[in-house]
Amino acid sequence: MFNRLDLNLLRIFDAVMAEQSLTRAAQALALTQPAVSNALRRLKGVLQDELFVRRGQGVTATPYAQRIWPQVRLTLQQLEATLMPVGFDAASANQAFTLSMADATATALMPQLLRIVEQEAPGVSLRVLPLTTRDPRRLLEEAVTDMAIGYFPAVMTDLTARTQAGMGLAFEHQRLYDSNYLCVMRRDHPLAQGPLTLEAYCAARHLLVSFSGRPFGFVDEALGNLGRQRRVVLTVNQFFTAGQVVAASDLLTVLPQHFIQSTGIAEQLVGRALPFAMAPVHVDLLWSRRPQQTAALEWLRQALLRSAQPAPTSMSNPLP
Repeated sequence: MFNRLDLNLLRIFDAVMAEQSLTRAAQALALTQPAVSNALRRLKGVLQDELFVRRGQGVTATPYAQRIWPQVRLTLQQLEATLMPVGFDAASANQAFTLSMADATATALMPQLLRIVEQEAPGVSLRVLPLTTRDPRRLLEEAVTDMAIGYFPAVMTDLTARTQAGMGLAFEHQRLYDSNYLCVMRRDHPLAQGPLTLEAYCAARHLLVSFSGRPFGFVDEALGNLGRQRRVVLTVNQFFTAGQVVAASDLLTVLPQHFIQSTGIAEQLVGRALPFAMAPVHVDLLWSRRPQQTAALEWLRQALLRSAQPAPTSMSNPLP
């Protein structure tokens, strides 16, 4: 098999897997579509698998193709890094980085990160995309973003399990900081005075910050474990919007503690401890192993770590 395997065939296979389209893969590789089709035909003969099945305007990978792709992609990236190592000089770099994070996270990190870039890497530009998922691994695999920053408990659990099982990982991660959630309401809300009980909390009307739009989140999971539930009457996809809405309504919401002072309307809000146990919010940095960008991503990782110091949990007490 291997004496008939052309490295270019694997590059074309990788492009088609990434694009799920022969046309888009051909454009990405600067080839004609017939050239891509011919290369796939040769690779099918070598690997003895169809690899792709046509679906509408695109193609769908076979189970075999899906199984081998991660290792093929990693091998190609490692080979590229070995043959063409890329250094990174921050002072002279002219590079754009894309980051995905929620507005609360951006509020905590971006001011200091921008100062670092202006002082140390004036040719570098940053693009921040809104985080719309609690599992950004596909965004990283498809190079939609260079790094994702947020609370990814299911991802961290999965990566830990894979590590313990001795499986290779396609992603790296780093803890940036910890925070806590608070129940937030307008200052003259009926529940702003006196103890916030579980009964009163569940009886109230709630606003949920949901990246996906689903009216169910971590708070609802915690309540479900207690056999309780709340009524979510509004979902939004930004913490800043949530602060504005509850300041002008009787809704309750839950916000990261460090974010409240950044809303610009903190004097209109009251933050109360939740009347049930909630795990701390671990804000993690997640990125894909792409050897050809190791030096650049390492500089960005270090800059983000510095941006998170001191940790944005300095607001240690709930708002009065």
